[in-house]
Amino acid sequence: MTSHQDQINQLLTRLNSLVEKQRGFSKEIDDLKHAIEKLQNSQPESLQEPEIKKEEFTDNEVNEKSDSLSSIEAETPSDTLKSIQPRIRPVEPKRDTAKVKSDLEKFIGENLINKIGIIITVIGVFIGVKYSIEHDLISPLTRVILGYLAGLGLLGFGVKLKTKYENYSAVLVSGAMAIFYFISFSAYNFYQLIPQALAFVLMVIFTVFTVLAALNYNRQVIAHIGLVGAYAVPFVLSNESGRPEILFGYMAIINIGILVIAYKKYWKLLYYVAFGLTWAIYFTWFISDYRTSEYFGLALSFLSLFFFIFYATFLAYKLLQKEKFQRSDIALLLFNSFIFYGNAYVILSGHETGKQLLGLFTLGNALIHFLVSLVIYRQKLGDKNLFYLVAGLVLVFITIAIPVQLDGNWVTFLWIGEAALLFWIGRTKKVPVYEKLSYPLMLLAFLSIIHDWIVFYNAYTPSTPEDRMMPLLNIQFLTSLCFITGFGFILKLHFNQKYDAAWKSNKILSKMVSFGIPAIFLLGIYFAFRMEIVNYWGQLFTDSLLEIKEDNQQYPMTYWNYDLLKFETVWVINYSMLFMSLLGIVNIRWFKNKSLGFVNLGFIVFVLLVFLTNGLYALSELRESYLDPTKLPYYKTSIMHILIRYLSFVFVVLLLITIYKYLQESYRENKYKRAFDFLLHTTILWVVSSELIHWLDMAESSQSYKLGLSILWGVYSLFLIALGIWKRNKPLRIGAIVLFGLTLIKLFFYDISHLDTIAKTIVFVSLGVLLLIISFLYNKFTHKISDETPQ
Repeated sequence: MTSHQDQINQLLTRLNSLVEKQRGFSKEIDDLKHAIEKLQNSQPESLQEPEIKKEEFTDNEVNEKSDSLSSIEAETPSDTLKSIQPRIRPVEPKRDTAKVKSDLEKFIGENLINKIGIIITVIGVFIGVKYSIEHDLISPLTRVILGYLAGLGLLGFGVKLKTKYENYSAVLVSGAMAIFYFISFSAYNFYQLIPQALAFVLMVIFTVFTVLAALNYNRQVIAHIGLVGAYAVPFVLSNESGRPEILFGYMAIINIGILVIAYKKYWKLLYYVAFGLTWAIYFTWFISDYRTSEYFGLALSFLSLFFFIFYATFLAYKLLQKEKFQRSDIALLLFNSFIFYGNAYVILSGHETGKQLLGLFTLGNALIHFLVSLVIYRQKLGDKNLFYLVAGLVLVFITIAIPVQLDGNWVTFLWIGEAALLFWIGRTKKVPVYEKLSYPLMLLAFLSIIHDWIVFYNAYTPSTPEDRMMPLLNIQFLTSLCFITGFGFILKLHFNQKYDAAWKSNKILSKMVSFGIPAIFLLGIYFAFRMEIVNYWGQLFTDSLLEIKEDNQQYPMTYWNYDLLKFETVWVINYSMLFMSLLGIVNIRWFKNKSLGFVNLGFIVFVLLVFLTNGLYALSELRESYLDPTKLPYYKTSIMHILIRYLSFVFVVLLLITIYKYLQESYRENKYKRAFDFLLHTTILWVVSSELIHWLDMAESSQSYKLGLSILWGVYSLFLIALGIWKRNKPLRIGAIVLFGLTLIKLFFYDISHLDTIAKTIVFVSLGVLLLIISFLYNKFTHKISDETPQ
């Protein structure tokens, strides 16, 4: 019982403590309420805070609630008391529709209208100034003095109102500064009333004052109207004097003011507007008025100055505040860099000496970004992503410098090397931005190697013997090997499970990368050797040119050994069959990659079809040249015209074995075996038919090939029927019946009209006997056919 009373006493003590705290909170709330009401009485209604609804307790109410709680606690078990949880229900202020409308009205009346008013006032002043200039109503000196007086009056009035009406005062001060800019510019540039030095000093003073005012008021509007608004001066008061150095110097001073503001604030809208206006004015002048002979140095100087100002403006606030950059910041920095580089590239390329320095200039851009990244890294300024971004620009400009300064194979060498280095840093050092930068370089390297293959191979002509290439021992093949090595290194890192990919969270991009890198690697290997084969036979064909002037001919006849092109076709197909077979064997034994297996099978079937069509045709053409030397009377033939045929058959067998090995893998489905049976027997029949024609042609019995083909197809149909019964393979037997049907159609609609009586007798009897044998096999083994399980 004593323990129970102790718990009640502890709870009462805590309750009294909370009551005392509530009284203190109530007093603080009353004090804050009185302070807010006092401020609201001295400010516009739009700035007043909504009234806070609170619940107060008198001392008697507190005592009554305490006594009530004590009685409840005395009657309530401690376990039940512990389960009671206090609930705080905040009072939600009701939204007053009339108040919302009033706030919107006050915003328009007290904030928006004054800004529109100052802009209209400034425009009106300048319309009046322009009118007085055009009609010569006021002398230039009077115009300038009146302008300064108007600006001073507006400035003084604005400063006086700062204490009570700070927002309104800021608008007036910004308008005054815009007037000072306008008047000073016109006094120097149009009226020549003040010297250049004084004009420069005045501009600096106005800029400093505007910067200080913007920071003091903490109002972006002052910077907008006072600094950015000053960009309108050259266009409002322009008399087409054609002095761009004055215009750009004036703009530079304004931009430096924005740079100073950036050290303290990062008003993005101000930066965007100044950025856009500066480059828009510069481009407009460049397109309409730039001439290399007059403005080369000036255009390049101010272009560089604007670039450095905006570059520093971007970095200033980020580095000092150590604020992370966003996508808009990245876009702006890249845009500034490439605007500068692109415009400077155009200026330099149009100059006799400048175009010799384009590569050096590109490297200079890389050096600038390198120095900035070095300072960021050494001084530990900003976050690491800012360092990676600037360092990435170094790599970008080095990459651009390669094709600008170099040409030929060096471009591919350096791009693939740079891509491999960036990929290695990104994966092993866990810097995703470097890995992401490596992908565009991989694509550039791939496009570059394709360009090299197209341009440098087959460039040989008899008149340019220096372009002749030794097979495999040439700079182009070495470039291909470096390309393969670089992508092989990247591929090994990519499939290393120790390192995470930059696109790991994005499944679509991850799949694209996992497919793209191996694909480019394999294409590099395939075409590296294919191009050597094509180039070798192409050079032999070029050298085979003969010009022979025969009797009674005014001009010589030209001849080429076209058999060399047929050898090229056959060897390219043979190499393709060998490559696909070796790729399949490597994948089956080591990689065991399912996706690669299906892609490899697709290409195997494609290459096999190319051989059965184009390859066998080229082989038949070589046989014809061997049997009839008069087709190419000035060139010799050799036994290789015949033997190359059987070497090709070896590669066909290797392809079929590779397909069979794939089908033996456990992950292959049985349904693909039917497709393999169809492909296998189609290939065998096609090759055997071609071989029959080949030997009949060799035996000078080419007229008998129709008879021979019909009998061959019939015999092969019988073989397939027997094999289908033995293996209990229904699709095979159906295929045999279809083949025999095609043979009969060929016999009745094609062969019969071209065969003599003896040949007709032989083919009809042969096919008839074959049909009888097939029927006998079906009758003899009917129990096997009926008991077999469906395939």
